[in-house]
Amino acid sequence: MSKQLQGMTLEAILIRLHAYYGWEQLAQRIAINCFISDPSIKSSLKFLRKTPWARERVEALYCATHFID
Repeated sequence: MSKQLQGMTLEAILIRLHAYYGWEQLAQRIAINCFISDPSIKSSLKFLRKTPWARERVEALYCATHFID
């Protein structure tokens, strides 16, 4: 696990990515159905918690994103 992710919940990661990119941009960066078809934080969390490869992609995107705060 990256130091950048230490202590962060999947929900916090997803909320920050959604606030920064929005669903449309997230779906373009990571083509998974929970970002494309009727996306929500709740449904995305449910899918990502059950799907390790998708969670890894979301975490990798978070680590690669240079957030402007």
